[in-house]
Amino acid sequence: MGPGSGSAAGPGTGVGSGRGAPRQRLRAWAELLRVSALFSVPGDALAGAAAVGRRPGRGTALAIGASLCLYEAGMALNDWADRDEDAVDRPHRPIPSGRISPAAALGAAGVLTAAGLALAARAGRPALTVATGLAATVWAYDLHLKHTKAGPAAMAAARSLDLLLGATAAVTATGTARRTGAGAAGGGSQPDNVAGPRTMADALRTPGPGPVILPPPARGGLTGALPALPAALVLGAHTYGVTAVSRHETQGGSTGTPLAVLATTTALAAAVLGEWRGRRGQRPEGLATTGPATVGPAPYPEAHFARAAGSGPGRAASPEGILGWAAALGVTSQPGGGFPGQSAAPGATPQPEGTLGSGLPGWAPAGPGGGAVPAARPQSLLGRTVADPTRLLTLALTGAYLRTAGPPLLHAALNPSPPLTQRAVGGGIRAMIPLQAALAARAGSPVTGLAVMGLVPLARSLARKVSLT
Repeated sequence: MGPGSGSAAGPGTGVGSGRGAPRQRLRAWAELLRVSALFSVPGDALAGAAAVGRRPGRGTALAIGASLCLYEAGMALNDWADRDEDAVDRPHRPIPSGRISPAAALGAAGVLTAAGLALAARAGRPALTVATGLAATVWAYDLHLKHTKAGPAAMAAARSLDLLLGATAAVTATGTARRTGAGAAGGGSQPDNVAGPRTMADALRTPGPGPVILPPPARGGLTGALPALPAALVLGAHTYGVTAVSRHETQGGSTGTPLAVLATTTALAAAVLGEWRGRRGQRPEGLATTGPATVGPAPYPEAHFARAAGSGPGRAASPEGILGWAAALGVTSQPGGGFPGQSAAPGATPQPEGTLGSGLPGWAPAGPGGGAVPAARPQSLLGRTVADPTRLLTLALTGAYLRTAGPPLLHAALNPSPPLTQRAVGGGIRAMIPLQAALAARAGSPVTGLAVMGLVPLARSLARKVSLT
């Protein structure tokens, strides 16, 4: 249906009788909420969870629900705030055409915001903190910042916060499950770090032959979501460009903005395809030992050290376990006992035979007479696509991102008319999905990336019925 469908459902048209009225009201709300753009939302939380090395779980599901509610709240509030402007530029929109009252749109925005915050609260206090900032950004953008120079930056911040919401909910849910499991295993409700140190300064206490206290498990929350910040900035930069182009979608006339956004899109694709960093959660080589203590995956990074030392977090390690832990770090004892820099007997000269850190990831083994040297820098993703299918998938997803966002921007730059500018905005919204998928795959979660990419056909199908803009 075209713009004429709005007037067909207006008051006094006679369509309100029979089954046509509910269907027209449903379509009016679908246009107000721009439901075809909803498929660009779940990928934020999924990419955020992948960026912090977590699989999608209960926290991710709650984050997706909260994001959808807050996104739709922003859509309803946007049309309520722009009702006077839309009456002139886009009279076919649901509020100017009379299909939805301004009070109903504002009420829907308030209810959806409350629902989003309630879902985020179920994911934990850190997730609620991020969701509150996201909701405040959405309302500030729609009510004031949209028509200021800070508008694109506010919209970019909202999208970045949405990804961080998914990351925060994922790490918070994982930390809660870990603490609950530890308390149940111990037969009580005590925290899993009763005897453990509280600072890294106390992580290793070795007063002579005394016990070695290993660090406690890493906590979740806002700090645990920091590894997702680069992905959030990439998604925010893309959103900034889309918002900048959307400022000219009703009247057109801008050539420089689409060209600048096209250059930014290319730069973001290059950033995603940049140097492949180590995947979070990967088991460091040289820190695993054999025996019953190492059976099964370690629940947190410090467990590798705990298993090598033969003890759990917050418990004393045996002398044999200390030797195994030191050997895992590349430290070998001297003939007759002792460690590098430690005398085997009173008056003996220290004879270091190993180098501390030579067994750590990212450091090459020490050569004859030399110390540990940094390992060679990892190759670029393009140079290792054949060896690693995940890199190949990331390359394909990034190519889909460029293919979706690039051509409409180029057309809008060559002919900055309102229809082509609107098409560029729609292409930028749809391009968020392959960008989210590429970020998830680059973080080492190819299955999540493919799942996000599966939303593209649904978004394309619904976009034919309900406009993205």
